[in-house]
Amino acid sequence: MNYFLAKTEPGTYSIDDLERDRRTAWDGVANAQAVRAIREMRPDDRVFIYHSGGASSVVGLAVVKSQPRDDPKNPKSAVVDLEFAGRLDPPVTLAEIKQSRTFDDWSLVRQGRLATMAAPEKFVTWMRDRYPKAKI
Repeated sequence: MNYFLAKTEPGTYSIDDLERDRRTAWDGVANAQAVRAIREMRPDDRVFIYHSGGASSVVGLAVVKSQPRDDPKNPKSAVVDLEFAGRLDPPVTLAEIKQSRTFDDWSLVRQGRLATMAAPEKFVTWMRDRYPKAKI
């Protein structure tokens, strides 16, 4: 199983929307590096849902439920189906992630505009330690 992080503007599609809908096609990604990350996703992989803008933070979890496929709205992009897997309460802010100094080499910290990326194992372990009851 692999782990990823997917960013969304809460005004566009939030963790509230994902929880309500239970499942969604994750689309709208244009950056080639982010599209590659989506194409690497496989069913049962886990995705940290991250709200960007405002109080940027990791707010929840999703599970990949489909193979990646071409985005019908953009032939240069890809989509996967994600299923809501829970909230992280309290959310982990980008400031906390940066203050840990553990992830300075991760795309989340280095490339602020990248929408989707692999999550390193050390981040997964760090999150499991923070949320022992979550299904990470």
